Amino acid sequence: MWYIILTVAILALIILIGGLRLVPQTYEYVVERLGKYHATWTAGLHYKVPFIDKVMKRMTVKEKVLDTPPQPVITKDNVTMQIDSVVYYHIFDAKLYAYGAENPVEALSFLSATSLRNIVGELSLDETLTSRDTINGKLTTILDEATDRWGIKVTRVELKNINPPMEIQNAMEKEMKAERDRRQTVLEAEGHKQAVITRAQGDKQAMILEAEGERDARIARAEGEAKAVFLAKKAEADGLRALLEAGVDDKVLELKRYESLVKLADGKASKIIIPTDATEMVRRNVMFTETTGLGDVTAPGKDEPKTARPDPCCDR
Repeated sequence: MWYIILTVAILALIILIGGLRLVPQTYEYVVERLGKYHATWTAGLHYKVPFIDKVMKRMTVKEKVLDTPPQPVITKDNVTMQIDSVVYYHIFDAKLYAYGAENPVEALSFLSATSLRNIVGELSLDETLTSRDTINGKLTTILDEATDRWGIKVTRVELKNINPPMEIQNAMEKEMKAERDRRQTVLEAEGHKQAVITRAQGDKQAMILEAEGERDARIARAEGEAKAVFLAKKAEADGLRALLEAGVDDKVLELKRYESLVKLADGKASKIIIPTDATEMVRRNVMFTETTGLGDVTAPGKDEPKTARPDPCCDR
């Protein structure tokens, strides 16, 4: 009897131990009890009632990437191009993801394709090529709002490739080459212009510096000449002052004036105007010399013998 009890106990223990379930990190399990949603198990240890509970779906809550294949899209100006995109998403509600749609990932792929066609259909070719960020933002908003009831959170959408037709690509390449040539011509013209302006400014600065140098040289020469004249006059004034301090009378000073006049004449054809006081002094000196005989350095001449003139009447 005890064998039967032991066997039943072992079976019960095995069944109890077999009901333990360990949910890994970043995973969630959707559990049904008797065919009806019962609970969502997160990471950790859980117990499943044997023959009653059932793990209906296992899913990861990590972010996933949905790479949609290239698809034809027609722009506003009737240009057909191939565009493929990448959708980044993660599951935020395991229950909605399990019961919201039959195949949520496939539904997300179809929704991304149709939304992309609608957005690009409102744009021209040039706007499509230059508005990637705008298209990505609109797609992210549309997909995120539409997939809320599926338990999916769309975090980002990126356009991988935009491939226009071959003739459009050739035309774009020609346009880009023409634009590059135009920019090169403009840059060369700007460089030539800047070179001419720089050269003209250099010539202008050189002329200004040369004029300033000549002006400074003239100023320096004028200052030197003025200083020389000043020093000469100062030396003359110092000499006269020394004579006055030595007690020299007016006659010596007059003599010095004559010496100065002689130096000014220097044997050249010059007119010298003698002041009145100097003329008066010369006149007085001449009168004194004639009166006294002093100062007359002229040697007296010899008396010539008188010869008798012949008498025309008697001396025949």
